[in-house]
Amino acid sequence: MKRHFGYRIVGQPDLYESLVWAVLGQQINLQFAYTLKGRFVQAYGTEVKFKERPYYLFPNAASIVNVKPDELLGLQFSNQKARYVIEISKAFVDGVISQDKLARLSLEEAKEQLIQIKGIGNWTANYALMKTFRYADAFPLEDAGLKNAVKQCLGLDRAPTWKEIEKVFEKYKGWEAYATLYLWRML
Repeated sequence: MKRHFGYRIVGQPDLYESLVWAVLGQQINLQFAYTLKGRFVQAYGTEVKFKERPYYLFPNAASIVNVKPDELLGLQFSNQKARYVIEISKAFVDGVISQDKLARLSLEEAKEQLIQIKGIGNWTANYALMKTFRYADAFPLEDAGLKNAVKQCLGLDRAPTWKEIEKVFEKYKGWEAYATLYLWRML
């Protein structure tokens, strides 16, 4: 931890982008997740040029809501990721999810609202709330990388149990997101 002293949560100011990024990055390696995100942004984002070089803004929910799942499959999304990204987009467009409304809620209330949406589970909700609202106590407990880091910390030759993971986090109560970031840096 001393080596990374001062490490902070890198925020993502847009909740929609945080949620979509969380879905894209689930259960695949980070390199492929970045590839998917790049394809998605180039296909549906707005192009802006700077010194004749193209850059792309992350698409908004309204630009994705009518996309057919097959189009996303063409970008190498899984069926599930394609459906979830479209469902999340619909939830934003229909006002079911509102960043402004969630900003006024507690972590638990915001999480409850988010997990009502198909494709958003506890891991995705915690990750997005940690990144967008910088809740210091939001952390994706179910994260595979987090499990591996706890395994290393505890010197285990097996995956840690949920109880063992929760015990590690007890001493960081209220700062679980930061503990998660430090543990991820170990990997």
